[in-house]
Amino acid sequence: MDSHDTAPRSARRDQVTEAFFALHHGLPRQGPGSDATTRLLLARARPLPGRPRVLDAGCGGGPATLLLAEEAGARVTAVDLHQPFLDELAAEAARRGLDGRVTVLNRRMEQPALPDRSFDVIWAESSVYAVGFDTALRVWRRLLAPGGVLAVTEMEWATTRPSAEALSHWAEHCPLRTGAANEAAARAAGYRVDAHWAMPESDWWTEYYTPLTARIAAADPARPGMRETLAAVRKEIGLRRRHGADYRYAAYLFRTGAEHRAHPDD
Repeated sequence: MDSHDTAPRSARRDQVTEAFFALHHGLPRQGPGSDATTRLLLARARPLPGRPRVLDAGCGGGPATLLLAEEAGARVTAVDLHQPFLDELAAEAARRGLDGRVTVLNRRMEQPALPDRSFDVIWAESSVYAVGFDTALRVWRRLLAPGGVLAVTEMEWATTRPSAEALSHWAEHCPLRTGAANEAAARAAGYRVDAHWAMPESDWWTEYYTPLTARIAAADPARPGMRETLAAVRKEIGLRRRHGADYRYAAYLFRTGAEHRAHPDD
């Protein structure tokens, strides 16, 4: 028995969380997605102000933040709780000459303590699960300017009869709904559903699981919490291989009811 086995349960959880972040640090993405999906969401979100104010909620290492700042001329407030991700993003923004357009904040994405109606766009790729779809719809509504856009990617069931293994896994880690149920929740929260489509399988494998698999092979299992993290990540990847047809990542674009109103920087 090693020291990990006698650590208090809360300390073990902290070790596993830190190991999870360490495993993902420096990867191109911390969840399924791609620049192509970000660009498609951006195209569907238009028209936008000339210099849109964007909140990237749960930004991770910031691939969407950087793309939006570069290609949409956005001023992005990037929020995450893991400071190394924010440090990495700030350094890359500075390297690209974007530090004047990118602000990083270590805050909870569901409680960012930001003014009402201060964003034209709220962006959340592979992060909304952390607070729950309905919670995100509710708490972010006040942050959007009239006619504002909420761009989200989220897992959903791809079949009405998923396997028992997939049902059990996601019930434990991240309960899923159908896309129709998510659309209904958005409408009930006061949004219009502008777009909703399934993301390609390459967003899972090329952009996320393949780099993550290479990282797993190089990880040190002796690091506190890493054995549990590696087992959980391997289980998730194996589930995708066996039952990937049961669930998918989807992109959603929601808009508040009023038309966009120009702000002083338009």
